[in-house]
Amino acid sequence: MSSKINYTPSGDEGIESRLWDYIDGTSSAGEKSTIEKLLESNLEWKTKYHELLEVHQLMQATELESPSLRFTKNVMEEIAKIHIAPATKTYINKKIIWGIAFFFIALMAGFLIYGFGQMDWTSSQSSTISEKLNKIDLSKFFSNTWVNVFMMINVVLGLFLLDNYLSNKRKEFKKA
Repeated sequence: MSSKINYTPSGDEGIESRLWDYIDGTSSAGEKSTIEKLLESNLEWKTKYHELLEVHQLMQATELESPSLRFTKNVMEEIAKIHIAPATKTYINKKIIWGIAFFFIALMAGFLIYGFGQMDWTSSQSSTISEKLNKIDLSKFFSNTWVNVFMMINVVLGLFLLDNYLSNKRKEFKKA
């Protein structure tokens, strides 16, 4: 009974990849035995194996070069000389930020005033404000998609502003 070795020669790339796996020790046990049999019987595999083995030994023998400590120190000194961009506090005008915040707060206050203005304050004296608020039909104000998007953007920007304000207060508290 003769044992045939089945391999599909897919050019030098297939041979090389299988031989590299064999040299690196990452191939399976069955693959190792197959490659050993091919190395014994096939001249092409044997020559390619010796070439790759030489390359592997050269790679193991050579040591990676690293720059001298003086070179690293010179590079760090040059980086230290470069003027780094100032912090954002120095080039962002706080008056603009406060103006934008005031605009959004005024816009929300305007919505509230408009809503309270639509309430019928003269109808019945016994009804409370909560009952009057329940009678307001908000669907005519917020049925438009663009109004909803605009209000959502206002809420998100307001939360960012609140977060920024609170984080600044926390930093000032920690410094003191």
